[in-house]
Amino acid sequence: MQALINLMEQSQVLAAVIGLVILMMLEQAHPFFDFFKGSIKEKGKHLLANMALGLTNALIISVFFVGTWLWASNWAYEHQFGLLNWLQLSGLPAWGHTVGAILLMDLWMYLWHVINHKVPFLWRFHRVHHADAKMDVTTASRFHTGEIILSSALRIGIILLIGLQLWELLLYETLMFAVVQFHHADLALPEKVDQALRAVIVTPAMHKVHHSRWQPETDSNYSSLFSFWDRIGKTFRLHNPLKTLRIGLDEFDSEQDRKVKGLFTMPFRKADDQNSSK
Repeated sequence: MQALINLMEQSQVLAAVIGLVILMMLEQAHPFFDFFKGSIKEKGKHLLANMALGLTNALIISVFFVGTWLWASNWAYEHQFGLLNWLQLSGLPAWGHTVGAILLMDLWMYLWHVINHKVPFLWRFHRVHHADAKMDVTTASRFHTGEIILSSALRIGIILLIGLQLWELLLYETLMFAVVQFHHADLALPEKVDQALRAVIVTPAMHKVHHSRWQPETDSNYSSLFSFWDRIGKTFRLHNPLKTLRIGLDEFDSEQDRKVKGLFTMPFRKADDQNSSK
């Protein structure tokens, strides 16, 4: 099992890197907003700032949380604890356990995302992600370390309650992050293609609305992997024409908010501080 987990962790990193490279190339070839037109330097600075957060978070998760998740997973399995393990005792097949794990983790991610928008303390951290006015594939990695620590700690309880096996969590995260990279990418997809895809997964046209500066749109389209949670939760929303959408947060629009230091300190600064620094 440990060999499988190590292989899946390596595959997860490889998939993320490949996804980043491919989507950056597609953004260059078929951009939707083309935020960095004629400015490779600005695109490079944007990439470095976002990836500084992403790499920091990946390191923290690897050092402090993966081992704890493994313990929680093993404990749940050995004690047959958690919803999926109880259902398996009642005849749920192994494939049902895995499908259930993916669906329940994605439901949790939807609910956790909603909570991050509704609870002011959590929003202070989550707004670092939303403050990116030039959203592209690198924005998928732009989450404040405080949010990642809180999310990772809560995941210990989620693993126990659901009865997740660690390899199932890694499988879900690999699938989920691939879709998260895709729907953050600055891509110009044909409307019919986007429409067909968003019947199942979250797409760029759908997720761009979530990054709108207008709060009713910001508070919509919370899904990470599967799009149907928003339809079930009645939080699904589109914006037409999409080209008129304005991405970012008005109160975090200064040069300071585009630098690595500014991203790390953003949750601890008041919005008024940003306006005075413009």
